[in-house]
Amino acid sequence: MMNQVGIEKVVINMGVGAEESQMKKAIQVMQTIAGKKGVKTNCKVRIPDWGLRPGIPIGLKLTLRRKDAEDFLKRAFIAKENKMNAKSFDKEGNFAFGVKEHINMPGVKYDPKLGIMGFDVIVALQKKGHRVKRRKVKTSKIGKKQRVSKEEAVAFVTELGVELEWLKQKLIKTKNM
Repeated sequence: MMNQVGIEKVVINMGVGAEESQMKKAIQVMQTIAGKKGVKTNCKVRIPDWGLRPGIPIGLKLTLRRKDAEDFLKRAFIAKENKMNAKSFDKEGNFAFGVKEHINMPGVKYDPKLGIMGFDVIVALQKKGHRVKRRKVKTSKIGKKQRVSKEEAVAFVTELGVELEWLKQKLIKTKNM
């Protein structure tokens, strides 16, 4: 039971740019896909060619946890047609993918005022007992058995019904040899 992999959080990220009208549209899109308002992310560096300077809002993010995260992740996989690239996983079991058009999400309809916007989904996985790393009193390191490996993350995603694309490529390469 302690080694069961679960979702810690799902972060939705939208890069919008420096235009304020695009930011307003992105807030409405975030509201329709996730049911919550996002938090604006500000520029940290100065890029004069793009008209960026520190403090200008250029993006939007939203963190979902527990049941909200699980429900959103299932809908996001449907938007990706339950397919994902295996290169999306890191060595610590986290993964990320992008959705090119927000209207691919189930239950979202096209609104000509908003247009079509894409977003990124970043998922952090954890096992039970991970709290010892973040608690205030007696903070300690996580043991190797409590860390989520890439293989465990892949198994977790395949249990959700998602098909990984690298498996097909490996099978094709071995048949041709």
